Amino acid sequence: MVLLEFSMSPTGAGESLSSEVAKILDYIDKSGVDYRLTPMGTILEGEWDECMGVVSGCFKVMAENNNRIGVHLKVDYRKGNDSRLTSKIDKVEAILHKKLNK
Repeated sequence: MVLLEFSMSPTGAGESLSSEVAKILDYIDKSGVDYRLTPMGTILEGEWDECMGVVSGCFKVMAENNNRIGVHLKVDYRKGNDSRLTSKIDKVEAILHKKLNK
């Protein structure tokens, strides 16, 4: 399983990018891949091919109306483990004996 964190935005589309970002978030939501939205990007959890497929699909959606796109991508692979979107946070909270702001 992979945790894949990425952000994607058009270059030269102005100061506010929320309408362009909303298009790819709709794509992500419809993909069926487990994800978490953060203020600075999105984290996907799943198999390599399905997560990379979502990123590729997002790129195609954004490329429809934009001539230049920036993508930041970070991947953590761990064989056989799933539910790491929550379990990694749960483990740190257990060590600290308190809930963290999520």
